[in-house]
Amino acid sequence: MAISGRFVALLAVAVVPTVLLGTGWAGLAWAGVVVLAAVLDVLLAADLTRVRVERRMPRLARRDDTADGTLVLANDGTRTLRGIVRDMWEPSAGHGPGRVRMQVPAGERRTARMRFAPFRRGRRSTAGVAVRAFGPLGLAARQRVLAAPGELVVTPPFRSRRHLPSRLARLRELDGETTLQLRGHGTEFDSLRDYVRGDDVRSIDWRATARRQDLVVRTWRPERDRRVIVVVDAGRAGAGRVDDEPRLDTFIETALLLGALAAAAGDRVDLVVLDDAVRGRVHGATRADVVQRSGETLALAEPGLAATDWSAVPALVDSITTSRAFVVLASSLDSIGASGDLLAVLPRLTRRHAVLVTSVTDPAVTRMASGAVDPAGSGRGRRGGRVPRLPSGAERDVHRRAAAERTLLDADGVADVARRAGAEVVRAVPEQVPPLVADAYIRAKATGRL
Repeated sequence: MAISGRFVALLAVAVVPTVLLGTGWAGLAWAGVVVLAAVLDVLLAADLTRVRVERRMPRLARRDDTADGTLVLANDGTRTLRGIVRDMWEPSAGHGPGRVRMQVPAGERRTARMRFAPFRRGRRSTAGVAVRAFGPLGLAARQRVLAAPGELVVTPPFRSRRHLPSRLARLRELDGETTLQLRGHGTEFDSLRDYVRGDDVRSIDWRATARRQDLVVRTWRPERDRRVIVVVDAGRAGAGRVDDEPRLDTFIETALLLGALAAAAGDRVDLVVLDDAVRGRVHGATRADVVQRSGETLALAEPGLAATDWSAVPALVDSITTSRAFVVLASSLDSIGASGDLLAVLPRLTRRHAVLVTSVTDPAVTRMASGAVDPAGSGRGRRGGRVPRLPSGAERDVHRRAAAERTLLDADGVADVARRAGAEVVRAVPEQVPPLVADAYIRAKATGRL
């Protein structure tokens, strides 16, 4: 049972006869009347056991975007439902409006529009819908939570999508949609066509020309149906925060952009989310659903503190394909101690595959390393003697800069080790990593490394 503000206001009116008559009996009598009216109001309210709730909403929603849904209330009782409805979603689902007033006549149904603006990826759920059914006087209400489980999977925002049109244009040029079509590394025969003035004479097919008694040229296209395998590090490397976001978000954006680009190029994309165990996989996705399936899998990825089991990666890649593939290890190269397990498996991978490793650079560390510390005026004291130590503030700045330089030098050293092992390293700030990985994929196709 719940009471309304109207009930409280009517109880407050009992002060008036108490003050005017100088006795409390009149106030108590008025309060008794109000309470009896509230009890009668509850008895006349709609029976919530005969109210049904239905949901009509999308299963997926993109983070930082909006999605619309509908809540349907069906009144199977004999009294009109005058109620307030509150859908019990998690706050991060961005559900609104919070409360909806609805009036549903007996035997009818009404709908309420809902909007979701989620600001955190993952699986968002609700256990039910809380309904308050008021009586005709609006003094008190019955209250009940109706079972109506719902689930909304919030996929990553895919901000790197803005880089996709320019990379697709470069793929179309690579795919032979230009006037000049020559055979090169990583290409395969496409078709024959009539010679057009301006075509390179090296592309003439003389046997076909002899059969048709007319000049015919070969056209070529980059090899398709190749394997692109993206391994997303959901372990300690992904848990580190850069620019107030975990590195895992950068790995996710990289995987989505590369997946969309490779699918458009006709290659097959596989995704593995890994920490100390495999947390998610996408296998056999088509060109039409690779982004959706990858986004749904990556939406549930959460960075952990467990060490990533990089020794399992060669077996995972072999279970996906026995042919040469483009393997992307979406992780970060920080130091020998933190990245030693990753470096240990690179020789085994590079023997058979084209391997690319990402490394996320923290802009704050770069700024700290390049910041100048000016200890001017601190070198000598008032009597001309040298001060034995720097002031505390300047000393802290020097130590921070030295630590930042050491961090960058460690990352450079690890990247060099990875390159000597045969892998390509993409090292940049978070927003630049996805497009640079896409560029590396296009270069690999253009040079026939796949």
